[in-house]
Amino acid sequence: MSIEVIKPGMNTTIQDLGRNGFQKYGIIVGGAMDTLALRLANYLVGNDEGAAGMEITLKGPRLLFHEEMLIAICGGDLSPEINGEPVALNRPVWVRKGSMLQFGYARKGCRAYLAVEGGFDVPIVLGSRDTNLRAGIGGYHGRALAEGDIIQRQQRKQQGNYAASRQLAEKMDYASFAAADWHISQSLFPSYTQSCIRVIPAEHFACFTAESRSAFFASEYQITPHSDRMGYRLSGAKLELTMPLELTSEAVTVGTIQVPPEGNPIVLMADRQTTGGYPKIGHVATVDLPLLAQFKPGEMVRFQEITLREAQSALLRREATMKRIKLGLQLFSGRGERG
Repeated sequence: MSIEVIKPGMNTTIQDLGRNGFQKYGIIVGGAMDTLALRLANYLVGNDEGAAGMEITLKGPRLLFHEEMLIAICGGDLSPEINGEPVALNRPVWVRKGSMLQFGYARKGCRAYLAVEGGFDVPIVLGSRDTNLRAGIGGYHGRALAEGDIIQRQQRKQQGNYAASRQLAEKMDYASFAAADWHISQSLFPSYTQSCIRVIPAEHFACFTAESRSAFFASEYQITPHSDRMGYRLSGAKLELTMPLELTSEAVTVGTIQVPPEGNPIVLMADRQTTGGYPKIGHVATVDLPLLAQFKPGEMVRFQEITLREAQSALLRREATMKRIKLGLQLFSGRGERG
């Protein structure tokens, strides 16, 4: 046995980077809402960046460890504790067998990601371990985790974070866990207090009235309680077309901002449908999707116009930073020590 779910939390699922290549068959991509946090958590425990982790939303679970293992928690701060002691984020943590990891309510951000060395061992369905809740496939029996579930982890691989595992295990003594005294800087994560999201105008942007185009970038929108992994429904300045449009359904992607007839925009998120027929006013820049994924229902968001070239440059800068982090952790992992 590996990890037992004592309490499941509000919505805890197994996620990876998504089920790619099947949208033409109507199968959604899905995957982690905050891909940046999942990737960094996997880096910290020596996994491939797309290894299956646990996505924990708003109020987290209580998990019992049936074996010792290396873990990392990244993303939102859901006040994690092991046997009542706070656990720091963004660093490797060695956990003793029999310890209890418990998450509380989200204090900052909306979603935390738990990675374990080796990744969670759930079946691969159409090339992914991602949980598709609507289709009931992937993850742990195609559903959110429930009380009594036993989640296995894959056996530790050679490329695991050997150095961190060894050093933390040696310094733990009789404690329930040992956390590294180094971490990935919080400055490399989006600021979860930031409310501005960068948006590229979409193909139907010019079809909205001048007043609507101005209001879209000048107003605040509230994320309504009807928001979920499929889409964030926003409430605020109503957006109107200059004239009715008759559109055929066409492909949409994560970050597409559609405007239905009532005028309140919807930002499509990880579990979006594969096609849509509403006018599109904008697309969230890929680099800002992890930040948007950490907004809670009830919070306010503003949009800032950005060009495609600016969005691409920002993403390239972030990916260059991710590459440096990955390389640095690989060098630290001690692979050379084992030949």
